[in-house]
Amino acid sequence: MTEHSLATEQATPARASWLDSLKAFFHPRVITMLFLGLSAGIPILLIFSSLSLWLREAGIERSAVTFFSWAALGYSFKFVWAPLVDRLPIPLLTHWLGRRRAWMLVSQSSIIAAILWMASTDPASSEYSLTLMAFAAVLLGFSSATQDVVIDAYRIESAEKELQALMSSTYIAGYRIGMLVAGAGALFLASYFGSEKDSYQYQAWLYTYSIMAGIMLIGVATTLLIPEPAVNREHETTHSTQDYLGFVAMFAISVAGFIAVFVFSSELAGNLKNSLSDALNNRPLGGFLVATFRLFAAIAVALALGFLTTRLGLVNHAMVRTTYIEPIKDFFARYGTHLALLLLALIGLYRISDIVLGVISNVFYQDLGYTKNEIATIVKTFGLFMTIAGGFLGGLLSIRYGVMKTLFLGALLTVLTNLLFVWLAKTGHDPIMLYVVISADNLTAGLASAAFIAFLSSLTNIKFTAVQYAIFSSLMTLIPKVIGGYSGTMVDSFGYINFFIIASLIGVPVLVLVLLAGNYLDIKES
Repeated sequence: MTEHSLATEQATPARASWLDSLKAFFHPRVITMLFLGLSAGIPILLIFSSLSLWLREAGIERSAVTFFSWAALGYSFKFVWAPLVDRLPIPLLTHWLGRRRAWMLVSQSSIIAAILWMASTDPASSEYSLTLMAFAAVLLGFSSATQDVVIDAYRIESAEKELQALMSSTYIAGYRIGMLVAGAGALFLASYFGSEKDSYQYQAWLYTYSIMAGIMLIGVATTLLIPEPAVNREHETTHSTQDYLGFVAMFAISVAGFIAVFVFSSELAGNLKNSLSDALNNRPLGGFLVATFRLFAAIAVALALGFLTTRLGLVNHAMVRTTYIEPIKDFFARYGTHLALLLLALIGLYRISDIVLGVISNVFYQDLGYTKNEIATIVKTFGLFMTIAGGFLGGLLSIRYGVMKTLFLGALLTVLTNLLFVWLAKTGHDPIMLYVVISADNLTAGLASAAFIAFLSSLTNIKFTAVQYAIFSSLMTLIPKVIGGYSGTMVDSFGYINFFIIASLIGVPVLVLVLLAGNYLDIKES
């Protein structure tokens, strides 16, 4: 067996029976991920859709609501502070609970505190209160992204590779249930307590967000009950408390610089956006280019500040090397440059067809004449259960036939199900047809996601679990989201039918990448 085989073997030598595969769902580690997934799924919609409705009911202008998009930065750049989660011990808690559970408890406690902070703030009372709400939302996003990092690390370290697909399945199921609770559940509670679009009641949202904070105690209880992963860390380099404090200071200074670029460039960016939009005669493209420039400028400033603090001796050079550079060097050393680049291409492109189409999907449904109630019932609620079913199916197929075969099946079905949207576009408003398309699309998305998460987990080195997986999970949405930003422009230029054909075709190269990766990795799956 080659070195790559040892590093990436994802299936048992003998094919598991269907009965054995079903029994594996009742493994304690697999069930654990259901509750941790619930804990991870609750915060995100409390930042976005539910919060947006709260702000709208409170009479906040839409331009001010965009301020809260900063809360999403934590999800996009979680790999930056993942080394802290991987290596920084928490006084007392690490000794009591272990490294992973200590960070899990801290992040969950911070999530609860942020939700309660939001609950105790009435955004309609003053501009100062709205600013406080924004800071609370940013804290919630940062804490939630940190929880994602540590849960991913815990999942990878706590069980053998053949269980990873099933653990991914139950994690996806729990995550989706958490989103349902924080999305539809929060809206139902706010309405039940008396707040409506034309009759805003702050107390209703106070009660709603307080209940959401209480539901997060499920995650806390799970953290306290589960065992710490049995991982040998004797080989890891230890550092002094001063080194860790210096590292935290470097991170804080870099983040401050990143945020400062957005704060102080707001007016300039607005003027530049108007000028560029007029010059290009394309406002969406002008806005996208300005936003991209601001993002890269903020990253450059953050990197420069990090480099400067390191050169000034505030941070231990050896610690920076072991936390940021060695995880990347390890990945290229284990797979070689050519295979590593192939794997990175697969990671960055696997979900491209799905995400690019998903960006414009809600607008498409509305353009076909579907009401908000129909979209909520068919796409959001029914679609959620189909995604969960797809996740379980993906886990079963991965155990039965292997991760790479399931990964290929997921990519193939994504290409085919995207073509169903062409059929839907020609059919027009037909709820039965929408049920059929959503069934196929969401079932496929759940199946592919379960296999893909298991695949990413197999690529990590146990020495750098949190850092490497955080990089992979950030990369897998970066390119699709960038291209997805042009989806509206493409629809305006080509129409929905041609757009859906394009969205399907861009998934074809992914099939080739999966086949190449499977051959080069020489994964033993029988």
